[in-house]
Order: sequence, then C-alpha cells, then structure tokens
Amino acid sequence: MGLTSDRNDPALHRDRGDGQNEKYLVLSDEERAKGFVRPVRRSYVHAGAPGPTYELRDLTQEERTTFNADEHGYVKYEPYPEGSDSLGRFWTQAQLDNASKGCGTLTTMGQAIAETYARDPNFYGATFCCGCGKHLPVGRDGEFVWDGTSERVGT
Repeated sequence: MGLTSDRNDPALHRDRGDGQNEKYLVLSDEERAKGFVRPVRRSYVHAGAPGPTYELRDLTQEERTTFNADEHGYVKYEPYPEGSDSLGRFWTQAQLDNASKGCGTLTTMGQAIAETYARDPNFYGATFCCGCGKHLPVGRDGEFVWDGTSERVGT
C-alpha cells in the first residue's frame, strides 16, 4: 500500500485485490508537522454503527405520510433533547438490528494515516476493516472506535 498527498492520483481509486486501495491520501509532511488536535492513534476496532442514544417512539401517522416512512422503511423515531443541533432521527429496522454489531476486528494503520487523523479528524469519510475486507464509514455515526476507547474514529 502506498501513500500520496496528491488528491488526483488515480491509484487512490484502484483496488489492489484485497479490498484496500493501491494508495491512500494523507496530509503532507508539512501539514502534519504543524501539530495534532487529537492523539495519534494507530489502531481501531470495528464496533458497528452506534444505536440510538435517546428513547425511541413509534411514528405518528403524520410522520408516516410526510416522510414516506413505508418507502424508506422507517419504524421508529428518536427525538433529540431540546437545544440539540437537530430535532431527531428516523430509524429503519435494519439499522436497529445492526446497531453495535461490527465484526470486532482490530485494524492497525500506518503512521502517516494515523497522523492525518490526529491533525484533521474529519479528513476521511471511511476507513478499512481488515476483518470485513472493505471500507466503512467513520465519524459520529461511523462503524469504528479507537482501540481501548468508546471514541468514534473520525470525530
């Protein structure tokens, strides 16, 4: 696996045969040398997407109609507390059934990728799971936590 800071490198989008890309994008040496806003961590665990944080409720008839609940498969609504950034979230049964059900595999990344995460936690939208052999989302609703923590990768 190679690394590049060239966003136009075609190898960023080529599978090397095992699910990983031929190259991965990292911040330049100069950018990483400016310091980190998070600890440099090299390992993460596939924990699965997080489930609801707040109590779920059944959908109202108005919500079913307005938000095409049957078409999207929505079965529950999670209202967020007053003062939150949004009002709440609709959940499908598949999302509820798969919450917190990652494969549990520990994946370790190279130093430059780890430093890129530490410099800019939102740099990547997905990362590779060695157990599943594919890239999955990171971030608040992503599938991975840093090894030894409950902190989501990419936040």
